[in-house]
Amino acid sequence: MKKGLSAVAIVIALALAIIEGSTVSAQQDKYSLRVPGGLAFSEFRGYEDWQAISLSRNEKAVAIILGNPAMINAYRAGIPGNGKPFPDGARMAKIHWAPKQNQLFKDATVPADLQNVDFMVKDSKRFADSGGWGYSVFDYDATSDTFKPGTTAGTPPQANDAKCGFACHTGVKARDFVFTEYGKR
Repeated sequence: MKKGLSAVAIVIALALAIIEGSTVSAQQDKYSLRVPGGLAFSEFRGYEDWQAISLSRNEKAVAIILGNPAMINAYRAGIPGNGKPFPDGARMAKIHWAPKQNQLFKDATVPADLQNVDFMVKDSKRFADSGGWGYSVFDYDATSDTFKPGTTAGTPPQANDAKCGFACHTGVKARDFVFTEYGKR
């Protein structure tokens, strides 16, 4: 009886190790991704724990915009409203999900399937020709639980290089190329 139990325990331990290994592998894979122009997913490691800046939604997506400590501190100091630029090292992440109606509260919209993650980093030397900002989008594939660089076939279509967001962001040049308002706390 003890042999049978230990064989079952070994099988369970191996199964758990395989599952844990595939999860770690998927996480490592996302951090190895890079868009042309050098912007890498790994530059945003830990974004899941950053503070909320704001949210956005439309009929195709709900999103939360997060900021690293440098970004949050800049907003708290009055940037961009005070006319000063964000400091180098400021980073933003925007996580998009398909919207769905909350089953418990019909007037609320909540996240459904993960669509993609957009990133911005302020690095005035690396990205001098795009307002000092580097941009990227990584689309999520639920089937494989992996990310891949966005393309012109995505939503929204992305040129998929570190300057992919610059053309769109030129409309807010006076705000240091940042659309997002910091929500009052």
